[in-house]
Amino acid sequence: METVNFEQVISRGCGIDVHKKTVVATINGEGLKRSTREYGTFTSSLTELKDWLLENGITHVAMESTGVYWKPVYNILEPSGVKVWIVNARHVKNVPGHKTDKKDSAWLCKLLLAGLLKPSYIPPKEQRELRDLTRYRKKLVQDIASNKNRVIRILEDCNVKLSSVLSDTSGVTSTKLINKLCDGKSITMSDIDEVYHKKIAATKQELWEACNGIVNEHHIYLLQTIRGNSRHIESLIHELNDKIRRVLLPYENALELLQKIPGLSRKTTEDLIAEIGLDMEVFPTEDHLCSWVGVSPGNNESAGKKKVDEQLTGTNKQSPH
Repeated sequence: METVNFEQVISRGCGIDVHKKTVVATINGEGLKRSTREYGTFTSSLTELKDWLLENGITHVAMESTGVYWKPVYNILEPSGVKVWIVNARHVKNVPGHKTDKKDSAWLCKLLLAGLLKPSYIPPKEQRELRDLTRYRKKLVQDIASNKNRVIRILEDCNVKLSSVLSDTSGVTSTKLINKLCDGKSITMSDIDEVYHKKIAATKQELWEACNGIVNEHHIYLLQTIRGNSRHIESLIHELNDKIRRVLLPYENALELLQKIPGLSRKTTEDLIAEIGLDMEVFPTEDHLCSWVGVSPGNNESAGKKKVDEQLTGTNKQSPH
């Protein structure tokens, strides 16, 4: 490793290169001789890592935010009193000559001691747990929407053309008709009369013809299975809603204030608190908050020429560097 002289800012630190099955840790600092060790990622091995750091008086640890593999390490080191910094991999990558795990961890340690790393914001445990609940709820809501689309595709396979005559296939009218079809019933003009209203652009005859396809036992089985799955998911969402409300009970006043903002529903405010929290002091300015949530456009300019972000263009060009 080439020699790079930095002014030391942190007295004793550790750089950890995290992988799925192993972590490589390098410690250095005042009164310490640089030392590198490799540990497994089982809880017992990570506990040994924690004990080794504490025995050597390590006060700060830096590791890259590699997938989800940093989280078990963080969860074990955080309660010990050691300050754990999760750093953006872009700030330390592409360093010439640092291509091994040991060199990577040593380089992280050197940058940490020199004060050249900036820790990412990691929410407190309570907020992280709330975020798990709200994100899972969001996933379940998406599953419900996916099931509705599956039902429509199966009905199209049966030549039921509700999507051709109704603008909203998840509305009250279409839902009642689809439920009858899922139960294996034929749609009659009496059924159409019960659900028809003036806002429907199609005539009653067109709506009736759209509902009369070829629905066999196979289709009915699929439709009922999907509908049963949706009912189960809806019950899980109801349980999650209750759990989230209990967790956020101490912050009911903040929720009520946020809901006064036009466009913010109860669910939206719950998701908002789970993602960014209520302590805005962790974001020095509104620009920092926008950057953290990923809504600030980047500025990539060299020699007077602005480069378009690859993520925006959808390209995946190989970097010349």
